[in-house]
Amino acid sequence: MNLPETRKTLSLFQVLLCGAMIVTLSMGIRHGFGLWLQPITMDRGWTRETFAFALAIQNIVWGLAGPAAGMFADRFGPFRVLIIGGLLYAMGLVLMALSTSGLAFTGSAGLLIGIAQSGTTYAVIYGVIGRNVAPEKRSWAMGVAAAAGSFGQFLMVPVENWLISGTGWQNALFILACCSLLIVPLAFGLKEPLNAKLVHAQHQSISQALREAFGYRSFQLLTAGYFVCGFQVVFIGVHMPSYLKDHGLSPQVATYALALIGLFNVFGTYLAGSLGQRLPKHYILSAIYLLRSVTIASFVIAPLTPLSVYIFSAVMGVLWLSTVPPTNAALAQIFGVQHMSMLSGFVFLSHQIGSFLGVWLGGRLYDISGSYDVVWYLCIGLGVLAALVNLPVRETPILRGAVPA
Repeated sequence: MNLPETRKTLSLFQVLLCGAMIVTLSMGIRHGFGLWLQPITMDRGWTRETFAFALAIQNIVWGLAGPAAGMFADRFGPFRVLIIGGLLYAMGLVLMALSTSGLAFTGSAGLLIGIAQSGTTYAVIYGVIGRNVAPEKRSWAMGVAAAAGSFGQFLMVPVENWLISGTGWQNALFILACCSLLIVPLAFGLKEPLNAKLVHAQHQSISQALREAFGYRSFQLLTAGYFVCGFQVVFIGVHMPSYLKDHGLSPQVATYALALIGLFNVFGTYLAGSLGQRLPKHYILSAIYLLRSVTIASFVIAPLTPLSVYIFSAVMGVLWLSTVPPTNAALAQIFGVQHMSMLSGFVFLSHQIGSFLGVWLGGRLYDISGSYDVVWYLCIGLGVLAALVNLPVRETPILRGAVPA
């Protein structure tokens, strides 16, 4: 039972505006990384696996650093974490452009940008939302933040393609590095008052929170489902441009496809967040994963044309990041918001392990077989599995002091 809150909070408008703009930048820039695969590998003489491995490391580092970033954000506030993340993002993009070996490219595009993303994306922003937005609006607000990330994808992909075409791939990365520095001033808008943390009748330490969460069945199931989300979206986001080009479609088709995913995900994530206020979140998640499998299977079976690509991208866009609001809202509902950024970071770690395997296996299996078919089939099967895994999730708040069911 929580004591009545007597605390200052940031305004809803301020939290959503600054949080949405930060997510727009951090998620928007990374969403277009697949556009660099062919120009970088051709210019440097690398295999696709070299590029894919660096982005795989980026995703796994992002996941591994996420819990630590969340712990610092929960303990000391998100302000410092966001500033460090913004600076690392810019540094990583600059070094990514200057790397002349696969090892250096992995260190910049993989290690540095991965750490930067852990401190500038959903885990940290959703912690701010959880502490400053009323529970009856929390899922909706998370949907707005996720929709902003989707808008960033829609906005940034054509911009990045235009920058690559007009200035060259290296200069395009330098320009994006300057853009990422805007995260630093935006962080000031999320600087919470010193008394912004919830006052709990029963304080819960970090170790207690971790034991409780990892011993709770619903946390385990949400974590397993998020693994599939990462596998699917990162494989598609990184490898679909090359998959389309291999089948004779122009680079513009891939650009429009990624932009459509971002555009339609604006609606999908907002809808998922809004529905999370009215419907059981685990049912929403099961439906999303099942619909993804149906959509991917239809895309693989149907003849590949620009129209089929655009239809696939629009439908997948609705489902793309729509898992994020209900997953995080369910965490807040079950465990409360005291350690939300940290717990969200651990769930996201599972997502990023899936991302690592999705992007790396895409490059590895392509180099071995000359085809992406096996990975498409894996995406279909894993989606069905995730739909089943989310059905037993229980969203009722934990009663502290009782043994978790």
